[in-house]
Amino acid sequence: MAMSKLKHIFIKIKDKIGWKMLDSYILKKFLSSFLLSIVLLMTIVVVFDLSDNLSRFLSNNAPLKAIIVERYFNFIPIFANLFTNLFTFISVIWFTSKLSNQNEIISIFNGGVSFNRFMYPYLTGALIIAIASFSLSNFYIPQANKQLNTFNEKYLNRKKDFSRFDIHIKVDDNTYVYMERWKKTSLKGENFTYEKLGRLFTTYKLKASEIQYNKEQNNWTLYNYVIRTISPNGTERIRSGDRMDTVFNFKHTEFSKTSATAETMSFRALRKFIKEEKEKGSSLVKYYEIEKHKRVTTPFGTIIMALLGLSVASRKTQRGVGVHIFVGLALSFLFIFFQQVSDTFAVSGNLSPLIASWLPNSIYLVICIIMIRFAQK
Repeated sequence: MAMSKLKHIFIKIKDKIGWKMLDSYILKKFLSSFLLSIVLLMTIVVVFDLSDNLSRFLSNNAPLKAIIVERYFNFIPIFANLFTNLFTFISVIWFTSKLSNQNEIISIFNGGVSFNRFMYPYLTGALIIAIASFSLSNFYIPQANKQLNTFNEKYLNRKKDFSRFDIHIKVDDNTYVYMERWKKTSLKGENFTYEKLGRLFTTYKLKASEIQYNKEQNNWTLYNYVIRTISPNGTERIRSGDRMDTVFNFKHTEFSKTSATAETMSFRALRKFIKEEKEKGSSLVKYYEIEKHKRVTTPFGTIIMALLGLSVASRKTQRGVGVHIFVGLALSFLFIFFQQVSDTFAVSGNLSPLIASWLPNSIYLVICIIMIRFAQK
């Protein structure tokens, strides 16, 4: 019932925009080139990855099923989705350049089809890829990242973010925690501070050179600690010791959160998580916000890159497809470079995560509009 309804809606849209056999031909070429580019590149990547990690798979007795299902069934879609914009751009450049060099595009334009109308199947294909990328990013890939991380820790000895440094956490409205370093695997911290604030001044401050979480006892051990307690009348009391077992109103998992934590969450869970981390004063909030915005900007970038690829490749050159591919690769890697630079500025605090995430798309959207106008002449 639902499928027949969708089919009916699709037919109505096709009739409204005047969908033709030519559009279906271009769309088919677009999507098949996109899938082919993914298959070819991912085959190369998997072969290199397998040869690089084979000795560790064997030494850690990784089962064949786990290698195939837990690693590569997760690794392939994660990697492919990461470079969706690149695959889209290159595939459009490739098959459109072939059409251009065979004079097919000139024939299409001479047949009365405008450049704007010629963009329809490209927009449709890019939209299909964008929806697929958004769905993967928010529903499949978070779980895939979890499984891949578990496999890597078990069979490749890759503990992601072994240590965290300079950790600040707001436990509640009046309680703050600072730790210079937290070791995720051994559950040990260095230069730990636990502080409670009153209305006018600090009422309680605990400092320890080392802190250890004990899983079995579900408590903490402090080493070389000093506790300062200040009463409302200003009287200060200090006590210290070499070792003390105690409990706190926070979990050890708070310190194990890393910039990669967001990669294992759905979009809805990530939004809720960011809100909670902001309330705690987490220093990693910017990383989480960048990840959230990228879940939207990456699929949107697919549409921009498809139209940009069309504007570049639709003009016939005497040097053939090679020139278009070279220009395409240069623009693609420049786009990736812009993404890295804007992310760096966001993390350093010079740009908001929202602006940083949308800036590369905005720059390329302007370039795309200019190139489309140039291609129409």
